[in-house]
Amino acid sequence: MPTKVGVLTDSHGQWARTKRAVEALQARGATVFIHCGDIESDRVLDALAGLDAHVVWGNCDAMFADGLARYAAHVGIGVHDTAGELAFDGKRVAFTHGHVHTAVPDAVRAGADFAVRGHDHERRSERRGATTVIWAGALHKPRDGHGTGALLLEPATGAFEWIDVP
Repeated sequence: MPTKVGVLTDSHGQWARTKRAVEALQARGATVFIHCGDIESDRVLDALAGLDAHVVWGNCDAMFADGLARYAAHVGIGVHDTAGELAFDGKRVAFTHGHVHTAVPDAVRAGADFAVRGHDHERRSERRGATTVIWAGALHKPRDGHGTGALLLEPATGAFEWIDVP
C-alpha cells in the first residue's frame, strides 16, 4: 500500500488546530507527518508526538528553535533544521518552510520528485522540471481565501489534496 504523507505548516502555536489537522490526515490514511515550520510551541509538537513525524524550522521559530529541537528529540520527532528530504516508495520528498529562498531551487536541482513548503500561507502547486512544488497552505491565517488546511500527499502516485481543518 502506498505511503500517505500528511503535511502541515504555519501552525503559529495553534496546537488545537494542529491536533485536528493530524486527526483529519490520519483519518485519510496518513502514516508519516511533515511539519514545514512556524511551529512556535511545544504543544504543537505534542500533536505529532508518538508518530513518524519530521519538522523543519520556519522564520518564526528562530527564537524558539533550540528549545523546540530539544523537546522534539525528547518526544521522538525528527528535526531537519530548515530543509530536509525523505524517500517514500522510491520517490524523494524535500521539505522546507520557504523563508530560506535557496531550499526549493536546491531540491529541484537535486532531482527531488516533490518539494513541499509553507511560509506564504497559500495553497498552490507548480511543476519545475521534474519536481512538483506544493505550497501546503497554512493552519493559521491563510492568505489565499481558502480555509485553514493541511496537505495529504501520496508520493508513489503523485496524488495530493488539500484538506480543510476547522
